Amino acid sequence: MARMRRYLITGLLVWLPLGVTVLVVKLLVDMMDQTLLLLPEAYRPENLLGFNIPGLGVVLSVLVVLFTGVVMAHFFGQQLLAAWEAILNRIPLVRSIYASVKQLSETLLSTGGQSFRKVLLIEYPRRGLWTLAFQTGTTVGEAQAKTGEEVISVYVPTTPNPTSGFFIMVPRKDTVELDMSVDEGLKMIISMGVVVPKWQGDKAAAAAAVAETPLKK
Repeated sequence: MARMRRYLITGLLVWLPLGVTVLVVKLLVDMMDQTLLLLPEAYRPENLLGFNIPGLGVVLSVLVVLFTGVVMAHFFGQQLLAAWEAILNRIPLVRSIYASVKQLSETLLSTGGQSFRKVLLIEYPRRGLWTLAFQTGTTVGEAQAKTGEEVISVYVPTTPNPTSGFFIMVPRKDTVELDMSVDEGLKMIISMGVVVPKWQGDKAAAAAAVAETPLKK
């Protein structure tokens, strides 16, 4: 029975990650295939070819985004975007949503930005308890001045769903910057600490421990 259980666990370790990966990829492909509905019905692949080809929506989405980037990178595109934003800014509810999403996108996707570039260790929700957090910014305006300390903005994700969490401002002196990447930090959070990223300091600590161990005669 012990051997049978070991075989079952080994099989699950092979098929479970593979199955979840396939399901997630299929979900994303199916969602992006919905972009084909933007085409006129007569020009849709299933009508032209007589059958549906999964994944064409992904190709169409990439081409649309790429073409948009090419157009907007030029002067005419920038003028067109400015006119479009001027129209959106006249609509009360749409104006707030669009401005917030645009500012968030520019912050996250900017190559020189500081959002989600560092993994921090902070004491939360109380002293003595440590958790992972992601640095989202270093400029907090009025809060920076009125606290009298150098505070930074961090995002504390929940586990196993890191898309929900808490925004807090923490004094920089109370944070510990980790060497792990953001991807490694997310893996650790999603796995609830089961998956621990490798650390180069482990080798250094082991070498130091061996060096300090007295030789036996």
